[in-house]
Amino acid sequence: MRKESDVRRRHRVVLVASPGVPLFELAIAAQVFGTDRSDITPDWYEFAIVGVDGADTRIEHGISVPGGAGLPALRGADTVIVPACAQIHGRAPEALLGALRAAHQRGARIAAICSGSFVLAEAGLLDGRRATTHWMHADELARRHPAVTVDPAVLYVCDDVWTSAGSAAGLDMCLELVRRDLGAAVANEVARRTVTPPHRDGGQAQYSRPAAGPAAQPRRDVLDWARRNIADATVTGMADHAGISARTLNRQFHDLTGRSPQAWLQRLRLDTAAELLESTDLTVHAIARRVGLGTATNLRMRFTGTYGVPPTRYRQTFGPRAVPAAAD
Repeated sequence: MRKESDVRRRHRVVLVASPGVPLFELAIAAQVFGTDRSDITPDWYEFAIVGVDGADTRIEHGISVPGGAGLPALRGADTVIVPACAQIHGRAPEALLGALRAAHQRGARIAAICSGSFVLAEAGLLDGRRATTHWMHADELARRHPAVTVDPAVLYVCDDVWTSAGSAAGLDMCLELVRRDLGAAVANEVARRTVTPPHRDGGQAQYSRPAAGPAAQPRRDVLDWARRNIADATVTGMADHAGISARTLNRQFHDLTGRSPQAWLQRLRLDTAAELLESTDLTVHAIARRVGLGTATNLRMRFTGTYGVPPTRYRQTFGPRAVPAAAD
């Protein structure tokens, strides 16, 4: 039997519940990280919800959540998540701001959902960084915190500190955190269980402006075609399949998603490569050819730029021959 000292400590996620916090944003992180998913991986997270002062916290709709260990719990957290604040014009408790600064300084990962970005900005954690928040509040965040580069179009941002756009975009961010920690296969399974796409196409720009109508949106079958033909797919091929010009396809992608079809196709290739690294013994060169990146050198460069580690190291951690961290 494996000794307790040989078992790798699980990643600790602490969710901070401030008075009046919206229930939905609080529930997103609790659903993703607080549900026991050890049947997927033995490395699943340790999770706790804490109040600012350790007392029970009344949140939206008169619901109370236990205060738990309070802010001292942040001292042992690997990830600290701040959900949306009750209202953006109030100042967060100074004790919370100080605890967030201390957690960040010692190396904890800090993330905010929706208007929780205002709390991180008040703590000074977003100064000099790119960040996002709900599109309705993006101008206010930029006005009050000019040292922050606010991007209102994206679903989430990682610039050392993580921030997400409005409400449901917090789910996209949380799934990306799982993907970074435990691999694409685990994140995809969590997405299946929460009945949500592993990656939503586009950013919140599609919600912050009037819908352009079906004819102005990339057709779903074009995206499906690209997935089926990933080795050979090109923007021109996607446009031909849709029966439109490449210029029109590019405009439609930008209108709907805030990015180009080439950028979407590139991310599709890298995410597919990650899944193949996890689930197969194919060589890096073979995977590069299968996903349309051509050479192992090209895959290594682009994969490392997106995932932060080269393909071989990613496979050592998440691949089919990776040793489980807590096996009897």
